[in-house]
Amino acid sequence: MQFNKPLRQGVLQKRYKRFLADIDFGQGDIITAHCPNTGAMTGCAQPGFKAWCSVSDNPKRKYSLTWELAQNSKAEMIVVNTQHANRMAGELLQANLVPELSQWQELKPEQRYGREKSRIDWWGIDANRQECFIEVKSVTLADDKCGYFPDAVSQRAHKHLNELMQMTRDGHRAIQLYMVMHQGIESVTPAKHIDPKYAELCKQAESEGVEFYAVKCVITPQEIKLERPVPVTL
Repeated sequence: MQFNKPLRQGVLQKRYKRFLADIDFGQGDIITAHCPNTGAMTGCAQPGFKAWCSVSDNPKRKYSLTWELAQNSKAEMIVVNTQHANRMAGELLQANLVPELSQWQELKPEQRYGREKSRIDWWGIDANRQECFIEVKSVTLADDKCGYFPDAVSQRAHKHLNELMQMTRDGHRAIQLYMVMHQGIESVTPAKHIDPKYAELCKQAESEGVEFYAVKCVITPQEIKLERPVPVTL
């Protein structure tokens, strides 16, 4: 995906109240931007990191800027806007980068499913005419080239894994897809040190037939594009 308009570059001053970030664009021009990320953003939101924002022309918006990208002290690019993970997953599912995630007979985003009527990120019918449910997670927590998910205890992530397991019990394919949105990450694993319950559920889900994949993206201020699969260790 390409950014429709050039992003505005500044320096992060602080992120606060979860959805707000103050960006310094130089010469005392500090503007509050919307932060479209509900996570802890550990290692992604340090004051002094470079920050790129998109600009909206919508006069009804309270904050015209949206914080899209960050660059850490190692010059590694990070996608702050978690909505882009689903968009990149959509590109992946229509490409041939991962054979197991290609050749769909039908593919739709944001479909209601399951007994709790949740929304699955992507639903499809695969080449074998098997119904498939794909949950997408954005991975940005990095430590020594390893990516961890989640970056905080997540009851929502627990619920999603339980729902994926129910899909396999009902005879369908179920996939947990990690989109790696941090250029310093070379593998993905559940963050047992942060959310041990999630790590346990991942192992249970794998034993019940849930498939796990991770794909890394190339990130620049002009575009985000698919790079290659990376290993998932449960």
